[in-house]
Amino acid sequence: MRKINPEYVSMVSEATNASPYFKLLNMRLIHLDTGSCKIEIDVDPKKHFQPYGNVHGGVYASIIDAAAFWAVFSQVDENIGMTSVDLKLNFLSATNGLKLIAYGKSIKLGRTLGYGQTQVTDETGKMLAHGTSTLMIIQNLSFQFGGSVPPKFL
Repeated sequence: MRKINPEYVSMVSEATNASPYFKLLNMRLIHLDTGSCKIEIDVDPKKHFQPYGNVHGGVYASIIDAAAFWAVFSQVDENIGMTSVDLKLNFLSATNGLKLIAYGKSIKLGRTLGYGQTQVTDETGKMLAHGTSTLMIIQNLSFQFGGSVPPKFL
């Protein structure tokens, strides 16, 4: 198994965390390693709650999609992009807590598709949701950085 370059991880994390959608949701890529990742959302009740006072299902869908993506992306070759082709999730428990933590794991990487899963917990470790995503691999679509990019793998 190839080892992902820490310099590349740092650059990807910084660019991802500064992206508009991640900022909109208060979402951060906290950890990225080969085949796994950790993403957190600092929940804002004024922004993330539905009318019943719990985190909206769309917030869960976003963090599950992102964590599955990054876990699988960490294994694809350089200059390869991906996009989600499906997303399946199960809501296991409502929460009005102030943090969502998603643990993404790559399950399978093929030539044209990848498959990842995500578990979402609160800050106490209570499991709130689980989901999977199939990701289509897109050739010659590289992550856009400003400046020079370190190699993805050591």
